[in-house]
Amino acid sequence: MKLKICGMKYPENILEVSEFLPDFLGFIFWEKSSRYFDGEIPEIPKSIKKVGVFVNATLEEIGFKIKKYDLHVIQLHGNENPEFCKKLKKENIEIIKVFSINDDFDFSLLKPFENACDYFLFDTKGKLPGGNGITFNWQILQQYKSTKPFFLSGGIGSEEIENIKKLNLPIYTIDVNSKFEIEPGLKDIELLKKFKINF
Repeated sequence: MKLKICGMKYPENILEVSEFLPDFLGFIFWEKSSRYFDGEIPEIPKSIKKVGVFVNATLEEIGFKIKKYDLHVIQLHGNENPEFCKKLKKENIEIIKVFSINDDFDFSLLKPFENACDYFLFDTKGKLPGGNGITFNWQILQQYKSTKPFFLSGGIGSEEIENIKKLNLPIYTIDVNSKFEIEPGLKDIELLKKFKINF
């Protein structure tokens, strides 16, 4: 499994986190988020993919951020449809489409997106489009029939890693955020280091 650390905000903290080489770093470009990013991304190792997180943004806005920050992946957290995803793929970029999960989730909703995005991301259904800091019932993912790799998100902390390994699911990437923070956007380096060792 790969590791994505989302909600990065502060340049010095970004550099500290990038030292132990996560696979992805996420930057949130949704203004209502407490982790909203509008700064400068320092130079980080080329092996780390920069992910831009958007909620119902326009193609123009996303295109601007791709160029400004040299983003490698776009994560769509809103009501974006498959046609929107296909248009965005013309930017020669990888796309993660997010689905908020509860016990009643209908997995047939994924089908129209199969050829429109590169990955799915499953997060907990809550008040916000993301960053609710709580896990969902992972057993519902046993209903997942697609071969498309997916990211697992939603309130994941150090104590969850063994349970995740036991799931026996085709999880591509673990996405962590709030459980490893001192404050929104400021990651706890020691906590993350311990997590990475046991990962």
